[in-house]
Amino acid sequence: MVALPPVKPVRVAGLAVGSAVLVVVLALVHLTQGTSDVGAVDLVRWVFGASDEDAAKILVAARLPRLVAGLAVGVALGFAGATLQSLARNPLASPDTLAVNAGAWLTVVAAAAFGLSLPILPSGALSFVGGLVAAVFVLMLSAGGSSGPARLILAGTATAFALNAVTVLLMLLFQRETVGFYAWGNGTLVQGDFDAVVQTAPVIALAALGCLVLGRRLDILALGDDTATVLGLHVRRTRLIGTVLAVLLSTAAVTIAGPIGFVGLCAPVIVRLVARFVPGLHRHRLLMPFSAVAGVVIVIGSDILLRFVLGGQAGVDVPTGVVTSLFGAVVLVWLARGHRDAGSGRRAATTHLAKVRSARFVRSVIAVGVVLVPVVTVVGLLAGDAWLLGGDVVNWLTGRSGPAVTYVLDQRYPRVLAALFAGAALAVAGTVVQAVSRNPLAEPGILGVTAGAGVGAVALITTIPAVGVWTMTGVAGACAVATFALVYGLAWRGGLDSDRLILIGFGVYTAGTAVITFIIIATDPWNTGKALTWLSGSTYGRTALQVVPVAVALVVLTSVLAGSVRRLDLLALDDDTPRVLGVRLERVRLLTLTAAALLTSTAVAAIGVVGFVGLVAPHAARALVGGRHSRVLPMAALLGAVLVSVADTFGRTVIAPAQIPAGLATAMIGTPYFIWLLWRTRVRPVG
Repeated sequence: MVALPPVKPVRVAGLAVGSAVLVVVLALVHLTQGTSDVGAVDLVRWVFGASDEDAAKILVAARLPRLVAGLAVGVALGFAGATLQSLARNPLASPDTLAVNAGAWLTVVAAAAFGLSLPILPSGALSFVGGLVAAVFVLMLSAGGSSGPARLILAGTATAFALNAVTVLLMLLFQRETVGFYAWGNGTLVQGDFDAVVQTAPVIALAALGCLVLGRRLDILALGDDTATVLGLHVRRTRLIGTVLAVLLSTAAVTIAGPIGFVGLCAPVIVRLVARFVPGLHRHRLLMPFSAVAGVVIVIGSDILLRFVLGGQAGVDVPTGVVTSLFGAVVLVWLARGHRDAGSGRRAATTHLAKVRSARFVRSVIAVGVVLVPVVTVVGLLAGDAWLLGGDVVNWLTGRSGPAVTYVLDQRYPRVLAALFAGAALAVAGTVVQAVSRNPLAEPGILGVTAGAGVGAVALITTIPAVGVWTMTGVAGACAVATFALVYGLAWRGGLDSDRLILIGFGVYTAGTAVITFIIIATDPWNTGKALTWLSGSTYGRTALQVVPVAVALVVLTSVLAGSVRRLDLLALDDDTPRVLGVRLERVRLLTLTAAALLTSTAVAAIGVVGFVGLVAPHAARALVGGRHSRVLPMAALLGAVLVSVADTFGRTVIAPAQIPAGLATAMIGTPYFIWLLWRTRVRPVG
């Protein structure tokens, strides 16, 4: 049992004074920023009694509410993050990675979509229920977070993806009722008055006090469950109370300013770094208050930086959460760089995949897949807001259809082809990523490649709306490859560790998503449909020319990968076996992952950001045909094509003439499967 170092009061007091001075300075700077020309001199004159009504109005009506909101949110998220990380004994636990923010956001948007205009406290209570359910669910999937940071990230990401898919769907279907919720969902400090802070402040104060009271128990819990139990601590009760308090704090912050990302992750990490120089700071009754101060510094500092770099109006248009997410992504990557391979956890997750299938069974399964592709293609051509008959398609193919049928099918067939080719490309890319990382829970999206391609494509179509298809594909491909190179380079530390690759990829994915959000909101803040449609993956408005790049990439790169199936089989085993058999390990990794990045980029350019296909299709293929990549690659491609095509057809038909983007439909289909996989491979405590 390791005792905590003794507290040195002089150093703690010095840190407290320095922190207070920093917060005061940031607060004063924050008050001088805004859209009006009222500056520091005007505010100082007003403070000392000068009768400046304009300065008073601006200060009371806009700047002080924004500052007070930042203070309250920073305190709440600092306490929440420190508590969650201690409960899970995991430095990556936070309201974001436990999907608390996603659950809270969903409940608030759902209430607005269905016409419920709730007062502040009832709205906060509703978001608390959503956040608590999400957090408990993620902790169950990740064995309370103790099974490792990579698994916690995967469980939280899967749950957040599913919840966000439903949220985005509601915002697309009820755009008028949910106007402004996209920016709010990324965390904004814009306040019209003090009401939200005044009503939630008692909740934050009481929950923070409860966390402090729990501090001694958390000190004991840090020694391990067994030791804590021997010392008389009721571990389960402590975790339950702590989780409720942390979620209460997180959802109070969401009620005030929306989900401001990664403050709860970064604040405790910063304090623990400072604890190296201030002994005793690891004690929770010191860790939590200083985490709250660090949270305030992050939130207020990010808001200052945003308006300093982009101007006062950016503080209104661009959510502060975009800046905190970028900062959080950097911290997450830094933490992941120091991560050591869990080893056993990954092997446990892959053992159930080794299945032997007879050649006859494999041929039968692949034959079924080959038959399904034309079947879903025909159904995709027939289904939609206007249902057609098989004869209509035959007449259209032979040039004998009427104008109405011709118009419908001319618009529909590029969408069907885009879904088929993009689905197959994502599935093949996912197969490669899983083989190289030796992790069946990895996919191109969670490794940041999808977000990188999305940044390139969104930036290009925003600045040059009439850009050509091949140019957009080239830019998306270049950004995807650059993102892959960044993730791969950061993850390499004398070797490629699977968990480190996933954690760094998630950090880069977070940064890429924040950049996409910034580009869209900064350039076209009122066009929520454009943002949501792209980020949700949609085949709407696709032309035949836009399908060509992904089709070419699929044919060429899959053929190249098909020649490397034996090497992929060896890579999926370990690092030593390929080297013994003469395989140039790093060269094969680099080439195959580059091919996966290019396949992903062309798919993103064709239909936008679609998640889970690269995870579900390869895993389902291995379950059907075994682990040999000569069988997995074609089967995964067929399943990916079928999955996205079915999702696209479903989205175009079920609520026609309105549509559900294909990415949302695949998330709804893929998430339950992924959650089942996480549950099946969860690491159970020994004893």
